Amino acid sequence: MARPLLVFGGIGLNLELLEPVAAKLTRPVVIFDMPGVGQSPDPVVPYTAATMAMTAQAVLDRLEIDEVDLLGISWGGGIAQQFALQHRKRVGRLVLAATSAGVAMAPGDPRMLTRLADPAEYTVPKALQRNLAMLYAGGGETPVSLNAVTPPSPTGLLYQLGALAGWSSVPTLPLLDVPTLIMAGDDDQVVPPSNAEFLHTLIPGSRLKMFAGGGHLFMLSHVVEFVAALNAFLDADDPPASAT
Repeated sequence: MARPLLVFGGIGLNLELLEPVAAKLTRPVVIFDMPGVGQSPDPVVPYTAATMAMTAQAVLDRLEIDEVDLLGISWGGGIAQQFALQHRKRVGRLVLAATSAGVAMAPGDPRMLTRLADPAEYTVPKALQRNLAMLYAGGGETPVSLNAVTPPSPTGLLYQLGALAGWSSVPTLPLLDVPTLIMAGDDDQVVPPSNAEFLHTLIPGSRLKMFAGGGHLFMLSHVVEFVAALNAFLDADDPPASAT
């Protein structure tokens, strides 16, 4: 039986938004809303990438799942990297989409980044849908439904932004021995594709796939192509134990 796929989503994005992806996958999917996002209650105290990786491990323990593949999207890519480094024995394969190595990232369009960090632009339903449409417009060619979006709470957004403040995977990525696929949209104006190339350089044996005309939400605007690449990578035979 295929390993379940543990998914970490982007800033303020509730799990329902990724349903078009999950519905087309060839394996079970495990995904939960971050504190203060979707149906999750507000966080009681601030959290970090390390503590969220521990939380995800506790979720897997509760579900009696020993090993998973990982998919990290945007902000969630940082948590996925942390989980893979922190809990290596539980990880089969790693997929990083529209993400970076943390504070070392090449910055995107300042106007977009400013909006994403503004609670007034991210916690109000109409403003959130407008901003997601703006992200999608950076290269998307297929209409994307944003009806499933639920705005995060102001506290949830603030703590999620703070979780990766000052975080970087740069020193440890050369030690990451997990089969890894890195994907990016070549018109991503939030996390420029140079960040994917940087990750590809640092992670030994990693693969890189660019999506022509893809913006930051290429996994939704190019969902068929994205899922095909994801399934092909996850369904491939695992390398011998000595190689991992």
